[in-house]
Amino acid sequence: MELSFEIMALLIAVAAVAGFIDAMAGGGGLITLPALLAAGITPAQALATNKLQSSFGSFSASLYFIRSGAVKLQEMWLPIVCTFIGSALGAEAVQHIKPDVLMSIIPIVLIAISGYFLFSSVTPKPNEKPKLSEAAFAFFVGGGVGFYDGFLGPGTGSIFAVCFVALGRYSLVAATAHTKVLNFTSNIAALTFFILAGLPIWELGLTMAIGGFIGARLGARVVLGNGQKWIKPLVIIMSMSMAIKLLWEQHQQLLLSMF
Repeated sequence: MELSFEIMALLIAVAAVAGFIDAMAGGGGLITLPALLAAGITPAQALATNKLQSSFGSFSASLYFIRSGAVKLQEMWLPIVCTFIGSALGAEAVQHIKPDVLMSIIPIVLIAISGYFLFSSVTPKPNEKPKLSEAAFAFFVGGGVGFYDGFLGPGTGSIFAVCFVALGRYSLVAATAHTKVLNFTSNIAALTFFILAGLPIWELGLTMAIGGFIGARLGARVVLGNGQKWIKPLVIIMSMSMAIKLLWEQHQQLLLSMF
């Protein structure tokens, strides 16, 4: 489909803002997906195109965190493998299973994530041991959250972050850095299946990727700079925003009938 120059420019700007926020707290899809739908893209193509452009943003943030030394890839190979397999299985399963039941659970999960960051200390105590072994964390968190991202995806970054903090006992900055690597992994796995199905709009996705790449790089810099004070409120805001959006979409008719 053909889009005007003005619409393309607006989508690039939207992708840049989403990439910036996504690198810090996740939830960038909450911004880009509605923008794609508003531009007249079909839901299936919008999901695929969004995954295409967001992959560049998550790659940009991941690369920055790796180069800065915040993430050591040799220590993450098992979570990366489990996440890739989980996301691939999720992307395959969503083509055969109706996601209605899971969609009703997502807002509850997102509200719980907001509550965790709002009411608990997100800074582990010094020398505090992880609650799961590396292998268990890779299998259950990497594989499980990866499957969810391939199957549906809203709030994946926030779920990864809370798992790194609550179960892995990472600091908030370290959790954010490691989250982006696994987020990129799950994005690529799911995107592969969307490409095989011929769904992404390449010209649009690659154009938006420019904005997403730049925005994510800036967001990653803020995280490693003085980002600690911004991550927590952003995670809460994005998680609650996604929960409200999903609840509205699921119960719109009921809510409107009450007024």
